[in-house]
Amino acid sequence: MSKTGTKVTFYEEKNFQGRHYACDGDCADFHTYLNHCHSIRVEGGTWVVYERPNFAGHMYILPRGEYPEYQHWMGINDRLSSCRAVHLSGGAQAKLQVFEKGDFNGQMFETTQDCPSILEQFHLREIHSCKVLEGAWILYELPNYRGRQYLLDKKEYRKPSEWGAASPAAQSFRRIVE
Repeated sequence: MSKTGTKVTFYEEKNFQGRHYACDGDCADFHTYLNHCHSIRVEGGTWVVYERPNFAGHMYILPRGEYPEYQHWMGINDRLSSCRAVHLSGGAQAKLQVFEKGDFNGQMFETTQDCPSILEQFHLREIHSCKVLEGAWILYELPNYRGRQYLLDKKEYRKPSEWGAASPAAQSFRRIVE
């Protein structure tokens, strides 16, 4: 394990079998070590893994735990190529403001808690802008923490493209906690 307590191991086969590649820091291209990735063990920290080299393509945010096959991290295939550790700033506190419209317009809700459905909790169809006031958050394209994932650090996001979404689709969110 690294000095920061972060470590992730990628395995070619399901249930942590076959060739593997372990890392304790950011890696822009590990697919040269593995043909594919069917399981992952996160031994420390929270990690963002990407389908393509150089931190590109679909991303998956994985907290500490075991993922015996790619469907367990909501992967759409067995292709992963790069990863980076999530570095939290400002301790364990988390605070988020979500807005009904872009540029921080429309109804605003502030929260410190996870939200499985913005429709049920805030009566909003989608989030169109947000401000991360404390901590780091994961926005999900669909309710109940499903669909594409977007990692948001402490910053203001005036429109969905600023957090990487092609359309204004964020319907649930979670805090990242250590």
